[in-house]
Amino acid sequence: MALRKLVAHFWKTPPLIGCIPSSSSSTNQGMEEQFVLRVPPSVAERIDRLLNETASSSHDQSLNLSFSEDGRNGTFVIGDDQFPASLLDLPSIVESYKTYDDNVLIKTADIGQMIMIREDGDPAPDGMEYRHGVTPPMRDARKRRFRREPDLNPELVQRVEKDLLNIMNDEVGEGSAHNTMKKAVVTPATKPDVSEAGTNVGEHERSDSDESDYSI
Repeated sequence: MALRKLVAHFWKTPPLIGCIPSSSSSTNQGMEEQFVLRVPPSVAERIDRLLNETASSSHDQSLNLSFSEDGRNGTFVIGDDQFPASLLDLPSIVESYKTYDDNVLIKTADIGQMIMIREDGDPAPDGMEYRHGVTPPMRDARKRRFRREPDLNPELVQRVEKDLLNIMNDEVGEGSAHNTMKKAVVTPATKPDVSEAGTNVGEHERSDSDESDYSI
């Protein structure tokens, strides 16, 4: 039976590695899936005790996690107690590494989801996207670090996009904004250049008088 690795992350305790049986088919054997496992403090102590002690001496000798058909809601079982579980999407990707000599780190997977275990009386999370990251600087990351989607009218966006494509193809439609602006501009009527004509006449008269003065 294949084992699915879970990276256990307790909010106030150091992370640890735990393995639970998986009911995956033989075709998925050898694949490694990693998640961030967040549990209440009381459950964290029981898991820590289960991993540090032998199975015969520990009261919590069984550890299991199963999901429903939707793949988002499930049940976490430790010993004889059951807790509701939810699979949530993290706001960012977390890299996991393993080491054999505390010197060389080997990357094992990219973690983008978290399994949240809660008490029976705790409310279920709203939606499948978790708002916080796994570190204190990533608190409320979806609101503080992600840009909001613009509130635009889809019909207006499509109409502007169509106008831009028509302008690029030199095919301006009748109802486009560019054509409307073009119609609004009125070409001024041409007028005879009276001022230039009068100026030329004055110059000719002045030249005749000047020549007559020089001739005298």
